[in-house]
Amino acid sequence: MSTYEVNSIGKIYNNEKEVCIKLDSKFIPALKALDGFSHLNVIWWFSDFDSSEYRNVLQTSQPYKKAPAEMGIFATRSPIRPNPLALSTVEIISIDYQNGMIHIQYIDANNESTILDIKRYTPSLDRVEIPSVPKWCDHWPKSLEESEDFEWENEFNF
Repeated sequence: MSTYEVNSIGKIYNNEKEVCIKLDSKFIPALKALDGFSHLNVIWWFSDFDSSEYRNVLQTSQPYKKAPAEMGIFATRSPIRPNPLALSTVEIISIDYQNGMIHIQYIDANNESTILDIKRYTPSLDRVEIPSVPKWCDHWPKSLEESEDFEWENEFNF
C-alpha cells in the first residue's frame, strides 16, 4: 500500500456566526483570479471518522430508506471510508482576498474541518448534463439549488 503526504490549506467554519472557508495565510495568493466563479469544489477531511476501524469498513447496511439492504461504501457518501475524504460543491457568497476568507452559502462539514484543496467549479468539466442514478434515489433533487428545499431527513436511516 502506498502512503501519500497531504497538507491542510485551511479550515471550514460552519457555525451560528458564519459559514466560510478560511485559508492559511500562505495560501491566500492562490485565490487570485477566482472572481466571477459562482461555485467551488471543496475537498476536505472527515476528521471525526479517521480511525483504522472506520478505514476498514467496506460495506454498510441500508443508509438510505429506499436503498438496497447492503451497500458498498463507494456507493454512499458516508464519512466512513478507506480515506476519509469529502467533496462538496459550494456556492460563493463573497471572497475576502485580504484575509483569505471565502464566505459560502452552505457546506455539509463540521465546524473546523480541515480543507485539503479547493477547485473552481466549471460546468464544462464538472457538470454532467444527463446523469443516471439507481431507482431508489431517482426522486432526489437534480441540482444543488433544488436540494435546498428537499426534505432530506425523510431519506436517511440515521
